[in-house]
Formats: sequence, structure tokens, C-alpha cells
Amino acid sequence: MWKSALILALVAGLAAPALAQTAQPRTLSMTGSATAKAAPDMADISAGVTTEAPTAAAALGANSSAMTRVFAALDRAGVARRNVQTSSFSVSPVYATRVPNEPPRLTGYRVSNEVHVILDDMAKVGATLDALVAAGANQMNGLSFAIKDPAPLLAKARADAVADARLRAQQYAAAAGVTLGPIQSVSEGGGEVPRPMYRVMAMAAPQTPIAAGEESVNASVTIVWEIR
Repeated sequence: MWKSALILALVAGLAAPALAQTAQPRTLSMTGSATAKAAPDMADISAGVTTEAPTAAAALGANSSAMTRVFAALDRAGVARRNVQTSSFSVSPVYATRVPNEPPRLTGYRVSNEVHVILDDMAKVGATLDALVAAGANQMNGLSFAIKDPAPLLAKARADAVADARLRAQQYAAAAGVTLGPIQSVSEGGGEVPRPMYRVMAMAAPQTPIAAGEESVNASVTIVWEIR
């Protein structure tokens, strides 16, 4: 009798994995993606002043005077001081063109001072650029645009990505002769930071014309459905 019991136990043990394997549901996995766009509502200007003089003190003095005029111009343009931040400052020697077989010859010093200016009014971008140059800014090192609150844009991209995944899954399921069942899992793919999509924004003359563009947010999602 014990032999019969042993045989039954072995059969049951072998059958369990088979039953577990057949119990696994059939699934369909699909990835959806979407892009949401909106016009930017803030700008970041990187500008500054570079001066040269025979001595470091003279170069610094000239630079300080020019930067004082730059700050005053930003004040007149209505830019809050909390939106102006010094991003770099440097003092470096300047050498004459190297002559073969001769040591480097110091001719003076260069002072550079750069600030980031945040504008939360897009209508002021052109006028602010003009004011900076008129005040003595001789270095324009960048102009970028952004959205103050990108969360709603990202939420829309995510919702559209889910809808895209569902539509694709329905099409594949119909082609395969199956139907979608309950969702088994949802996972988000890598998103993409906002990137500029340039378009011309008209500015009244004689302000500097700019292209404000649109900001894009990409989202992707992978959804797994049980199929029947």
C-alpha cells in the first residue's frame, strides 16, 4: 500500500507544475507614446560684460561700472532683483601673440561678469535684450525658454500615451482574433525633458525679434493586458 501512496504522491508532484503552468494567463503587452506642447511663459537670458585693461584693477573697475549700468537697466525694465543672479565671474591675464623662442608677454587683464535674468513676461524679452546691450552688455551667451508649471503638460502627455497604448492593443487584439481582458500591469517609460520647438514670435520694432517656440514633453507607457 505504501508503494501505491508513493506513486500517487510522485504523480501529484509532477502534475502540480503542469497545472501551475497552464494556469498562467495569456497576455498582450503594448507601449504607447505621446507628446504635449505649449507655448513657453518664461525666458532665461544669459548676458554679461567682458572688459580688458593693462592692470587687473583697471579691468575690474571698468567691468564694475558697466555691470552697474546693466543692473540699473534691468531695474528700469521692471525685472525684479530676485530674478537676476550672477552665474560666473573671472579675472584672467591676457598675453600677446606668442613669438617663437620668446617667453609669453603679459599685455593686460580680462574681467568677465555674467548674470542669468529670468523673465516671467514673454512680452518683455525683446525689450530686455535691447536694454542689456544699450547698457553695455557685450556678451550674450544664451537665451532659453521654459514653462513655469510643466505638470499639467506632463499629465496630458501621460494620458495620451495610455490612450495610444490602448488603441494599439485593441488593433492587435482584433487582428489576432482575441479580446482584451483586465490590465495586469502599467509601467512608465523614460520621459523627455522639454525641448524648444521654434516658431517666430512677432515683436514690435525696434525691439530685437525672437523665436519663442513651443515646449514639448514626451511620455511613454507600457501596459500588459490579459487576453481571452
